[in-house]
Amino acid sequence: MSSVLPMSSQGPEPVVAGSYRPISSHLAITPPVSVVIPAMNEAENLPYVFKTLPDWIHEVVLVDGNSTDDTVEVARSLWPGVKVVGQRGKGKGDALISGFAACSGDIIVMVDADGSADGNEIVSYVSALVSGADFAKGSRFANGGGTDDMTLIRRLGNWALCTVVNRKFGARYTDLCYGYNAFWRHCLDKIDLDCTGFEVETLMNIRVVKAGLRVQEIPSHEYLRIHGASNLRAVRDGLRVLRVIIQERSNRRALRRERRAAALANSVRGELS
Repeated sequence: MSSVLPMSSQGPEPVVAGSYRPISSHLAITPPVSVVIPAMNEAENLPYVFKTLPDWIHEVVLVDGNSTDDTVEVARSLWPGVKVVGQRGKGKGDALISGFAACSGDIIVMVDADGSADGNEIVSYVSALVSGADFAKGSRFANGGGTDDMTLIRRLGNWALCTVVNRKFGARYTDLCYGYNAFWRHCLDKIDLDCTGFEVETLMNIRVVKAGLRVQEIPSHEYLRIHGASNLRAVRDGLRVLRVIIQERSNRRALRRERRAAALANSVRGELS
């Protein structure tokens, strides 16, 4: 899946071979890393976002949601090689799906464009993936994580929804509705994303568990949005998340029934043959 190379113990200089790229003083990797940033009218926030991105990233994919400000121009000035994808539909889920399709890296990292995520944490996500995880899931409530941007009602809602997912799908999440995640590209073939809104993160979290992928939580700190107002609406989007959970639970039961029916049919055919 990947190759890792230890750094020299004699000093900060990396032991470089071929296409290895150093990502810390102790680790170098070969897999290229793509960072996907969905953005709509985030020109004021992008300087803060790009400032924290590591220089060893293979590519940055900016998904522009038909911005009316200078989002695209600012992104190109900050990261000249940025790959800009124009969003045709609407919603965060739609933007991420478009961004994922445009990525050429083996590892994909999701980062919000509002300045709430620290790009310096990407090294922790990538380290978890090259160490054996399929999906590195950011958590504001894991030991070492935190948030500056969550009201009491959102905190309670996230806890309740997280508890339901853990019980119904056998997960062990400490956070459910958080958009800072990273994963190997092959995961996309197993989770088949098909939603358009903020509930996309919950859908991903459920489907990686259903697919039997190896998940590792990464403590992450969420900062306040720097400029502008969020499109997130606690009640509206919370209900959309709940609908996703119910739908995925129903799909899981239907799959179990199909498997039992198939097993019974095979057993009958075996007895008759």
